[in-house]
Amino acid sequence: MPAAGWLILCTILLVLPGSAFPKEDWLSKIWFDKWVHIGLFSTMVVLWCWGGQKKFKKKYILVTTAALVYGIAMEFIQQYFVVNRSFDTGDIVADAIGCLIGYGFSWKYIKK
Repeated sequence: MPAAGWLILCTILLVLPGSAFPKEDWLSKIWFDKWVHIGLFSTMVVLWCWGGQKKFKKKYILVTTAALVYGIAMEFIQQYFVVNRSFDTGDIVADAIGCLIGYGFSWKYIKK
């Protein structure tokens, strides 16, 4: 249940109109948006890996890949369906980094 709830929360946050976000200039200087993506996607991978409690490396790889595909799909959704949002390859890179961090954490701590 926590993993499904996190997925719903991420979806809501990723489809908010661009006007719903603060326009603070200092946030862009510290790449706050990218850190948020890393946090969202690393948590997503950990929760989905933890939810199954299986110790198979293939499952963790599948979860990590699915999360990254979800992130890429959300960028296209933002581009074509969400007001004041656009496709950003930097977000995809941040999503991928988050997925890899989540995979590494899951493989090291959850499988035991």
